[in-house]
Amino acid sequence: MSEFKKGDRVTWSSHGGTADGEVLRKITSDTEAGGRTVRASKDEPQYLVRSDNGGEAVHKPEALKKA
Repeated sequence: MSEFKKGDRVTWSSHGGTADGEVLRKITSDTEAGGRTVRASKDEPQYLVRSDNGGEAVHKPEALKKA
């Protein structure tokens, strides 16, 4: 599993192709983020990212690649 930290530049698959952005934070517990309820834990973290066009979303680490 890949590890990311705040400020890392990442890419991911999006509806319109590939998106680019920056990791805002690692989520390690159930919370509200990116407009939805996120199920996360220390063993299965997710990442809040901001795309270059300003949107925010939450992704599992396997969906992200370092840019």
